[in-house]
Amino acid sequence: MSATPIVILTALNLEYTAVRRHLTDLETLTHDAGTLFEVGRLPGGARAALCLVGKGNQAAAVITERAISRFSPAAVLFVGVAGALYPTVRLGDVVVASKVYAYHGGTSENDGMKARPRAWDLPHAADQIAHRLDRTGEWVGHLPSGAERPAVRFAPIAAGEVVQDSATSAHAQWVRDHFNDALAIEMEGAGVVHAAFLNSALPGVVVRGISDRADGTKERTDGQNWQPRAAANAAAFAIALADELARHTPTRSSGHTSGSTPMLGSNHNVAKGSAHVGVQAGIVTGGVHQTFGPATPAGLPDRLDALRAQLRQARADDRLDEETYRAAEAELEIAADAEESPGTALVALKRLRGLVVDLADVATGVAAIIALVQALA
Repeated sequence: MSATPIVILTALNLEYTAVRRHLTDLETLTHDAGTLFEVGRLPGGARAALCLVGKGNQAAAVITERAISRFSPAAVLFVGVAGALYPTVRLGDVVVASKVYAYHGGTSENDGMKARPRAWDLPHAADQIAHRLDRTGEWVGHLPSGAERPAVRFAPIAAGEVVQDSATSAHAQWVRDHFNDALAIEMEGAGVVHAAFLNSALPGVVVRGISDRADGTKERTDGQNWQPRAAANAAAFAIALADELARHTPTRSSGHTSGSTPMLGSNHNVAKGSAHVGVQAGIVTGGVHQTFGPATPAGLPDRLDALRAQLRQARADDRLDEETYRAAEAELEIAADAEESPGTALVALKRLRGLVVDLADVATGVAAIIALVQALA
């Protein structure tokens, strides 16, 4: 199983609570900007970081980026409730977003509004795993005791900036006219998946439980306790999905920002010969001592030189085209000033990682340098 964590985000406290009850060994980590994460173990043993982002796509995007930078996760899941856009979708059903529309994009012209949405598809591997979970029913054991098994639906979700609670308003008509394949509507999914996509197309998955019909009856369904029930259903499926995503993701190192506690869990590394362990949160054997602090930046110039040589070799081997090679070299030059401007260097290194993501050896070298520079930030 991968040692790389899964990040799980929610907008509401009841959604947070629904996810939290599935996690164990929880500890609180505080981001430098004040964001609180609870880090613990999923039922299958993988690590997970849980955070409350609040309402709206903008807040969700900011916290998602913060979580990705802090934990370098295998995937980001957004879990919560949503309104149904079609009567065939039952209250309590779980909708896994096959696509997320940021539906408020558009232009105002003389003959009316024209839609210019952005959309992000569910990554193929995550889609395959989610469908398998639905087929096998393995996730049902995470439902609350005595709960009826809801249907799991795979369909587009529309994410905007308003709470829709009408079937006849101009807003409802706009959504129906331009996004009539969307089964549910909510307010955070677009921010989450956009932020995930910008981080080397990191898998971003939105899982929603249907708590109302977005048709003017929300007050009644809320009074019937559908919000916590729908949140519990979504959390049950999402927890099983998180376990599977962790199981199918190769181990990779996760960085952390200064002033924050190292990631929970235990790693066991063996250092041989002149090998150096830069960042370690566990047990080291082989003639070096155990350390829990940030990595020393002493080897940074050598690492940068080695990475520069890797880039040249990749270009010589035709694994990098000329345009990408020059762009990577430019980012590396910016990163060379890490000791003077660590924040700028980190941004450049992350852009560089995106350029070489298909070259495993080079991307690994970039990840190691990112870990070193994070100690300076």
